[in-house]
Amino acid sequence: MTFSPSSILVTGGAGFIGSNFIHAFIANNPDCRVTNLDCLTYAGNLANLKGVEHHPHYRFVLGDIGDAALVATILAGEKIDAVVHFAAESHVDRSITGPEIFVRTNVLGTQTLLEESRKHWQAGAVADFRFLQISTDEVYGSLGESGYFTEETPLAPNSPYSASKAGADLLVRAYHETYGMPTLNTRCSNNYGPYHFPEKLIPLLIHNIINQKSLPVYGDGRNVRDWLHVRDHAAAVETVLKAAASGSVYNIGGNNEWRNIDIVNLVCDLLDSRLGRAAGENRKLITFVTDRPGHDRRYAIDASRLKRDLGWEPAYTFERGIAETIDWYLANQEWVGEVTSGSYREYYAQQYGGRP
Repeated sequence: MTFSPSSILVTGGAGFIGSNFIHAFIANNPDCRVTNLDCLTYAGNLANLKGVEHHPHYRFVLGDIGDAALVATILAGEKIDAVVHFAAESHVDRSITGPEIFVRTNVLGTQTLLEESRKHWQAGAVADFRFLQISTDEVYGSLGESGYFTEETPLAPNSPYSASKAGADLLVRAYHETYGMPTLNTRCSNNYGPYHFPEKLIPLLIHNIINQKSLPVYGDGRNVRDWLHVRDHAAAVETVLKAAASGSVYNIGGNNEWRNIDIVNLVCDLLDSRLGRAAGENRKLITFVTDRPGHDRRYAIDASRLKRDLGWEPAYTFERGIAETIDWYLANQEWVGEVTSGSYREYYAQQYGGRP
């Protein structure tokens, strides 16, 4: 039986993946109310949501998932029947230098959200309810030269970030097992696409190449990742929300394994032609730097269960997706400039008197 939500709460909807999900979900479900709860950390940008901010069924709420009273008010007031939980601190390097905020947001924040959702669900406020936790393949740890992460792969996180996400995943599982709460969990591979904050690999490469800055590559650059276009991810999340059985866990992957150095070279070459530079010119910007601690060697997702059970598979090849992503960044340099300069945050101060 297909679940058809009438009012959903999206946490972290001003971030990269959350904002892309909101765009896609509203386009596919124009009559469903969407409440976006985001505390607007450095990675939250309301400019990501231009085009939907005035939609009659969209509402933005500035606040923290750790604020139990606020979460309870939203759940009851909006008659929420689905929570799609994207909100998280997500940058591995930042988790190494400052792990506390990752535990506070990703573990304790998720527990607060779960608890208020449990109360809301058990009160019978809505006829049906679902809680979807958005996670990462990094909770599985690192792979060798062969093999793939499946939904049965034991959790073995190697960074404070991935450990905090694994902790959240286990809390979601516990709420399903202990209370019978209708939860779902997805674990995705590396995302790329529009609105990606330029501290991450692909948008950082694009930005630095345009500005002829060095391109830092960790270690030997041979670390392997599976890459998933963010719009494919959004489609998969909607599919799981509407069609998966309660308690399910699904991997979401793009079937696109690439070594980091090969991605760097590809982006360099594509931008050579787009920027009118000589072939090979941008590769001269590559600089190998000391590898980061606990850098997982290879991730690779087996998403066959999602295809088999629910019929989802990625629409984008990496070659198509990376070309479109580069073109999006070239066409949206004003957005990039506001993000890199920090001026995008001035809007928040004007509208909300600063962040809480």
